[in-house]
Amino acid sequence: MQFQLTTDFISQIEQLISVKDGKGLQELLHELHFADVAEILEELNSDDATYLIKLLESEITSEALMELDDDVREKILSRLSPKEIAEELQEMDTDDAADIVAELDDEIQQEVIEKIEDDLLAADIVELLNYDEDTAGALMAKELVKVKETWTVAGCVREMRRQAKNVTRVHSIYVTDKDGKLKGRLSLKDLLTAPEKAHISEVYIPKVDYVTVNTENEEVARIMHKYDLEAIPVIDEEGVLLGRITIDDIMDFIKDEAEKDYQMAAGISGDVEADDSIWQLTRARLPWLVLGLFGGLGSVYIMQGFEEALTQYPILFFFTPLIAAMAGNVGVQSSAIIVQGLANDNVKGSLFNRLIKEVGLALINGLALGLLVILFGTIVGQDQLVSITIAVSMLSVIIVAALVGTFVPIVLDKRGIDPAIATGPFITTSNDIFGIFLFFWISKIILHF
Repeated sequence: MQFQLTTDFISQIEQLISVKDGKGLQELLHELHFADVAEILEELNSDDATYLIKLLESEITSEALMELDDDVREKILSRLSPKEIAEELQEMDTDDAADIVAELDDEIQQEVIEKIEDDLLAADIVELLNYDEDTAGALMAKELVKVKETWTVAGCVREMRRQAKNVTRVHSIYVTDKDGKLKGRLSLKDLLTAPEKAHISEVYIPKVDYVTVNTENEEVARIMHKYDLEAIPVIDEEGVLLGRITIDDIMDFIKDEAEKDYQMAAGISGDVEADDSIWQLTRARLPWLVLGLFGGLGSVYIMQGFEEALTQYPILFFFTPLIAAMAGNVGVQSSAIIVQGLANDNVKGSLFNRLIKEVGLALINGLALGLLVILFGTIVGQDQLVSITIAVSMLSVIIVAALVGTFVPIVLDKRGIDPAIATGPFITTSNDIFGIFLFFWISKIILHF
């Protein structure tokens, strides 16, 4: 039966903690999955959550810590001693352990590493911390199963048994030469069906996808998605096998990137959470609001420049929000498709062909919407020339907005700037300004004011 967290269950845990009934808590929680334990920890205050972390087995709590929100985990870690943190790290894969250490203050990092009893784990953590944050080197784990091409099948099986004890999940078996350079991968089926005295060089598969320690995380995600990989090996510049990245690591990265892009599209700079401080939330939101303010002021001055039009045709004023909204909506639609395509590496071919395609699409949509505007004007008895003016203006605005929404993300991407910025207020504000200007400029031409 799936675990369901209820207020009564939390109250029961809080009651047991208040009387320091460790045995009762262990009996209550010992069969829970670490993800369920993490859910419980996030509902408790920091002191109670820390008490549970210290009480339960590190085999469970180490996994639970990795499931917590960053802010919750930070508060718990601040209440643990370097020795207690080191005990948790010893139950983690190296990539997770390195992530935890990276969150600590510099002075505490060294203390924690010194408290780790496993010297190899400590060395691996230090190595991972030295890689750039957004590269495969920082994302990889050192745990893997690797065999040498010179081994016999029988010797390989014995060595795999020894190595597998330290690996949580065996996704792949990698083959190296005597210098540790990646040569290929080994099929378990081929290994089991091969003669015991056969050498691995006779049965391994030389074709293997890999990345280097300096490959950017986005490229790692693209490769793993394209080839449907559960894990991918990581090598250095010399081809030496250093570690592997698994699908769960990439899913965490994709989730984090999606959250950042969603916030950026909503006009929030920086990675923030709902329970962050007012100052943090203000810093993330205010810059884009300022951009929107100046965009709005620009629209005001554009309208003032066409004051005569509003005097002769005051009905144009009432259609201004419609034109601005259509410009913003079309721009966001176009930019969202392009940003998604860039993220998935699906935007191929020349920029000119892409723009032509968007113009064609905008033309179809603009004509359809323009006809609806004319039909609406006919139904309500609006001046036919005014309806045509609004329809032509809308068609023009939609085409320009589609071009801007397509062109800007591609240019930003080529300049090394996150194109997700183009799906937010940046595109909306710019298209609002373009839209209003085009509306009154076309109205001036058609209505002759």
